[in-house]
Amino acid sequence: MNEIEQEYLTFILDGEEFGVDILCVQELKVWSPVTEIPNTPDYLKGVVNLRGVIVPIVDLRERFDKQAIDYNATTVVIILRAVINNEQVVVGIVVDAVSDVYKVSEKDIRKAPDFGSHIDSRFIKGMAAIEEKLIILLDSDKLLDVEQLYTINNSISKAAS
Repeated sequence: MNEIEQEYLTFILDGEEFGVDILCVQELKVWSPVTEIPNTPDYLKGVVNLRGVIVPIVDLRERFDKQAIDYNATTVVIILRAVINNEQVVVGIVVDAVSDVYKVSEKDIRKAPDFGSHIDSRFIKGMAAIEEKLIILLDSDKLLDVEQLYTINNSISKAAS
């Protein structure tokens, strides 16, 4: 019986390793200045023109309510692409560094534990133990869903107050 394997591009965010479905990765870019958009959440850094496509750039560290840091030589923008609700969606996510590509068997993906209302787990697909480390696998469809990505989670902001 064949195992279903999926490849994940992994990246570092605040010391943790995350993975996204490699089939959603369009390209990797070094950080470069963006055009800022007024009256947007802090984690929406702005937009870039990528070969005629206007791409919103989201700082994933800030989106996940982690402390912002200055961008440096290892800062990478992962351009993700998918079809959501019959529309092509392209979003860039800023991460601390790109790590590796791993093949993960579907049977090796475990459900993420319930973190309660203090951690926004809507983007987490599951967790996988790979080479003695635990990788948090993100749900690419939810990560690219504009309604999910640009919605501010009130439970987090209320808990932080």
